[in-house]
Amino acid sequence: MVKPKNYFGLLLALMLPLVLAARTQQPSEQHHNHQQGKQRVDGVNKRGDHAMGFSHEKTTHHFRLTAEGGAIEVTANDPNDTASREQISTHLSHIAGMFKEGDFSAPMFIHDEAPPGVAAMKRLKADITYTFETIESGARVRIASANAEAVEAIHGFLRYQIKEHQTGDPLEGDKHASIGSDHSCSAMKETCPFAVASRAADK
Repeated sequence: MVKPKNYFGLLLALMLPLVLAARTQQPSEQHHNHQQGKQRVDGVNKRGDHAMGFSHEKTTHHFRLTAEGGAIEVTANDPNDTASREQISTHLSHIAGMFKEGDFSAPMFIHDEAPPGVAAMKRLKADITYTFETIESGARVRIASANAEAVEAIHGFLRYQIKEHQTGDPLEGDKHASIGSDHSCSAMKETCPFAVASRAADK
């Protein structure tokens, strides 16, 4: 018969290797996940540079969520970088036309999968407008709809882009905000990105 003291000693001896193995395995898994995440981002950036025609290192993406949909916005990091500014305008103008026709092959190629919201945005393309605009140092595409299902799909699409491109933009938009002439900036004052961009474009 095993005495209680010996029993607990034996149990501890059996458990110790398992605990040590688990602690050794955890950093390895974290490193593996980190490597996978880095490879994912590198792949998106590489395919994105190829599809968009400009360098992600010379430009900045933003994806804005608003009450009626949102916007895709790209600017050149250097305001004197006319080449990137022209490439941005060419790409986003092309994207606006493609999305209008229900063609989302560009983001599907860049991300190597169909982003959330794409299926609904294709099906409801007649209810969605895509408006290309030039802004200071770049351009944007305004995406809007009065269809609640379409707006939900647009938001899902833009949230995915925020995460994939790691832009740090808010994942929830202002429920009362819109983009353009009807946009309400009173709550955001001078920090509203659309107001700042619009004022700069008007100069």
